[in-house]
Amino acid sequence: MVQILRCMTTKASREPLHHRVRMARDMSDKDVLKMELDQLKKEVKNERLPMSTTAKDLVEWVDGQYAEDPLIKGVPEEKNPFKEKGGCIIT
Repeated sequence: MVQILRCMTTKASREPLHHRVRMARDMSDKDVLKMELDQLKKEVKNERLPMSTTAKDLVEWVDGQYAEDPLIKGVPEEKNPFKEKGGCIIT
Protein backbone atom coordinates (compact mmCIF):
# COMPACT_ATOMS: atom_id res chain seq x y z
CA MET A 1 0.00 0.00 0.00
CA VAL A 2 2.85 2.36 0.81
CA GLN A 3 4.37 1.62 -2.58
CA ILE A 4 1.08 2.47 -4.27
CA LEU A 5 0.87 5.80 -2.46
CA ARG A 6 4.49 6.62 -3.24
CA CYS A 7 3.90 5.92 -6.92
CA MET A 8 0.77 8.03 -6.98
CA THR A 9 2.38 11.00 -5.26
CA THR A 10 5.69 11.00 -7.13
CA LYS A 11 5.69 14.07 -9.34
CA ALA A 12 8.85 13.06 -11.19
CA SER A 13 7.15 10.08 -12.79
CA ARG A 14 5.59 10.85 -16.15
CA GLU A 15 3.96 7.45 -16.60
CA PRO A 16 0.15 7.26 -16.64
CA LEU A 17 -1.37 6.47 -13.25
CA HIS A 18 -2.72 3.10 -14.39
CA HIS A 19 0.86 1.98 -15.17
CA ARG A 20 2.10 2.92 -11.69
CA VAL A 21 -0.68 1.47 -9.48
CA ARG A 22 -0.43 -2.16 -8.46
CA MET A 23 -3.72 -3.95 -8.95
CA ALA A 24 -4.98 -6.44 -6.36
CA ARG A 25 -4.82 -9.22 -8.96
CA ASP A 26 -1.07 -8.56 -9.32
CA MET A 27 -0.41 -8.69 -5.55
CA SER A 28 0.35 -11.66 -3.34
CA ASP A 29 -2.35 -12.93 -0.98
CA LYS A 30 -0.39 -11.51 1.95
CA ASP A 31 -0.24 -8.05 0.36
CA VAL A 32 -3.97 -8.11 -0.40
CA LEU A 33 -4.80 -9.11 3.18
CA LYS A 34 -2.55 -6.35 4.53
CA MET A 35 -4.27 -3.81 2.28
CA GLU A 36 -7.70 -5.01 3.48
CA LEU A 37 -6.57 -4.85 7.11
CA ASP A 38 -5.33 -1.28 6.64
CA GLN A 39 -8.69 -0.32 5.12
CA LEU A 40 -10.61 -1.91 7.99
CA LYS A 41 -8.45 -0.03 10.51
CA LYS A 42 -9.46 3.22 8.79
CA GLU A 43 -13.14 2.27 8.69
CA VAL A 44 -13.31 1.32 12.37
CA LYS A 45 -12.43 4.92 13.25
CA ASN A 46 -15.56 6.23 11.48
CA GLU A 47 -18.25 7.53 13.79
CA ARG A 48 -21.28 5.26 13.79
CA LEU A 49 -24.78 6.42 14.66
CA PRO A 50 -27.84 4.35 15.50
CA MET A 51 -30.29 3.81 12.65
CA SER A 52 -33.10 5.35 14.69
CA THR A 53 -31.24 8.68 14.64
CA THR A 54 -30.11 8.63 11.03
CA ALA A 55 -33.51 7.51 9.74
CA LYS A 56 -35.23 10.48 11.40
CA ASP A 57 -32.67 12.85 9.89
CA LEU A 58 -33.13 11.29 6.45
CA VAL A 59 -36.93 11.60 6.64
CA GLU A 60 -36.64 15.26 7.65
CA TRP A 61 -34.25 15.97 4.78
CA VAL A 62 -36.51 14.25 2.22
CA ASP A 63 -39.55 16.16 3.51
CA GLY A 64 -37.59 19.42 3.19
CA GLN A 65 -36.58 18.67 -0.42
CA TYR A 66 -39.96 17.31 -1.51
CA ALA A 67 -41.34 20.57 -2.90
CA GLU A 68 -38.41 21.12 -5.27
CA ASP A 69 -37.95 17.51 -6.44
CA PRO A 70 -38.58 17.38 -10.22
CA LEU A 71 -39.13 13.62 -10.12
CA ILE A 72 -42.05 14.03 -7.73
CA LYS A 73 -43.39 17.44 -8.78
CA GLY A 74 -42.66 17.20 -12.48
CA VAL A 75 -41.01 19.67 -14.84
CA PRO A 76 -42.96 22.55 -16.36
CA GLU A 77 -43.49 22.12 -20.10
CA GLU A 78 -41.66 25.35 -20.95
CA LYS A 79 -38.55 24.19 -19.04
CA ASN A 80 -38.58 20.56 -20.21
CA PRO A 81 -35.53 19.98 -22.45
CA PHE A 82 -36.96 16.65 -23.63
CA LYS A 83 -40.26 18.06 -24.88
CA GLU A 84 -40.95 17.09 -28.48
CA LYS A 85 -40.32 20.02 -30.78
CA GLY A 86 -42.79 19.01 -33.44
CA GLY A 87 -45.29 16.35 -34.26
CA CYS A 88 -45.04 13.54 -36.75
CA ILE A 89 -47.32 13.79 -39.76
CA ILE A 90 -48.02 10.64 -41.79
CA THR A 91 -49.47 11.22 -45.23
